[in-house]
Amino acid sequence: MRRRTGLGVLPLLFVVACGGAAAPARGPILASPSPQMAVEADAPPPRGPDGPVTPAERNAAIDALLKNLDARYVFPEKTKLVRAAVEARRKRGEYDKLTTGHALAAALTTHVNEVLKDAHFRVRYLAEKIPEAELQTEPTAAERERFEAEGQRLNGGFERVERLPGNIGYVEVRSFSFVGRGVEAAAAAMNFLAETDALIIDVRRNGGGDPELVAALCSYFFEGAVHLNDIYDRPKNETRQFWTSPSVPGKRYLGKDVYVLTSKRTGSGAEEFAYDLQTQKRGILIGETTWGGANPGEFLRLGDHLAAFVPSGRAINPITKTNWEGTGVLPDIAVPAEDALRVAQVRALQKRIGAVSEPELKKSLEERLRELESGEPAKPSR
Repeated sequence: MRRRTGLGVLPLLFVVACGGAAAPARGPILASPSPQMAVEADAPPPRGPDGPVTPAERNAAIDALLKNLDARYVFPEKTKLVRAAVEARRKRGEYDKLTTGHALAAALTTHVNEVLKDAHFRVRYLAEKIPEAELQTEPTAAERERFEAEGQRLNGGFERVERLPGNIGYVEVRSFSFVGRGVEAAAAAMNFLAETDALIIDVRRNGGGDPELVAALCSYFFEGAVHLNDIYDRPKNETRQFWTSPSVPGKRYLGKDVYVLTSKRTGSGAEEFAYDLQTQKRGILIGETTWGGANPGEFLRLGDHLAAFVPSGRAINPITKTNWEGTGVLPDIAVPAEDALRVAQVRALQKRIGAVSEPELKKSLEERLRELESGEPAKPSR
């Protein structure tokens, strides 16, 4: 079974968007191919050492890429157009002048995406040799150990939990990659914030992760089982459903407002989280339109130093019957990302003040609201 991810090529295969280490995948991963990829869909991949590519290696890599796209890309009708376009360029000799790994990887990424326009597709070059079995086996014990250590260091992807002035809860989730530790961290966070009057969830710096953890966190905001998302897998020709859990290890957060902060760096699985809450009318999105990648997949070896991330699946929302690929998730309240936390607090306080009758409490909330409306930096500082 292949290890499926959206993050990088070994030894960077499972580097998570918050800057983490190697990690075993648990299924189709909705994550951006690298931290840089979550910033802009057309951003260049992270560059390591470059190296030469011989004509034979170049042609073999192109052949392998086209073969893998034919066999695995989620929309097979597009792969014929890709093949025709790439073969035409090869026939004209456009690739003959590309003699280094990064140059070839960048050209193939650009040329293929002229047709696919897929946010996750990337070709990567690594100076270190990629063993033939490297992308085809289950994670080793050492890789699992590194992953667990990284998940512990990053607290399961939950960066910060805080009770803000006015009894507003705040949690920043930097990654959805660490399912086991993430579930534990989510329970601790939700227990701590259970008595707040409103909750802000910050995924502005989250590049994605595992849809299992997305569903686990969403479970705190619904009673009973709710159908959140499906992922269609072309190679298996099957669709997997993701639902909220009827039970959670922490306290549910029901009947109170939830605000989700987004940015153009919010990628993939984090986009699914925002989209799930938005389409279920359970969260108010504040910030920027997100990155726009909804097709999970896997890295495939093209040669000793080249690999491609080939999206082999697609997310399908049960309400909209589509996803956020290419468009991103549109916020309900569009503001610059750096102002989203302040705006969310203002919204929460305005609603809370309208429901408060106790004079002293109302006065303190109004004072905090004036501070925020005057432009005082919102806590926690960014």
